[in-house]
Amino acid sequence: MNEHTLKFFGEELDQLKAEVARMGGLAEAQVGDAIEAVVRRDVPLAEDVVGRDSRLDQLQHDIERKAIRIISLRQPVAQDLRRTVSALKMSSILERTGDYAKNIAKRALIISEAEPITPLTRSIERMGKLVSSRLKDSLDAYTSGELDRAMDVWQNDEEVDEHYNSLFRELLTYMISDPRTISSCAHMLFVAKNLERIGDYATNIAEIVHYEVTGEEIVGDRPKWSGVSGPAEPEA
Repeated sequence: MNEHTLKFFGEELDQLKAEVARMGGLAEAQVGDAIEAVVRRDVPLAEDVVGRDSRLDQLQHDIERKAIRIISLRQPVAQDLRRTVSALKMSSILERTGDYAKNIAKRALIISEAEPITPLTRSIERMGKLVSSRLKDSLDAYTSGELDRAMDVWQNDEEVDEHYNSLFRELLTYMISDPRTISSCAHMLFVAKNLERIGDYATNIAEIVHYEVTGEEIVGDRPKWSGVSGPAEPEA
């Protein structure tokens, strides 16, 4: 490729990464607002999160189309190929993250109709803040190419699992001691599981950053908590 073509190609890759970063910001906001909707029992906010999900779907489609076009027309190699493939993977992960945020918002609509269980709400809030922090760190690492920051997210993956399992046991205790709370606790359990899955996606992003920067997969098993597991909720 001549100098002009190389410059244009570089601009295409930069634009692709910028669009992924923008999508990441929207996904991060979706997760934060969904958690806030649960904690504050905010029906309008929950409805807004559900309605905004289609924007992430469209962005994922646009990024995928542009990435495939770059691969087919430019035939990138080495780091350029890794950047393109990473953008493709990132858009898929962020779209699914948005789906889980939408699921949380839908649960918030139902939870808002029941009597509040303040201790459980606080536990959800603590887990939500941790997951949001992990997601932000992994997205910042992707944008800046900070390998150390990405590895910190990857190495501390079990913290989210520990919060989830602690909350799982807390929810079971409430349901056993007071059957009237079973319905609300079941919905909170799905909220917690969705948050745990978003935490997994944050770790997936960290793995993508490692691959994009180094050209290698992370060697070794991801640190995982070996406690109990709860129900999985299908993506919306």
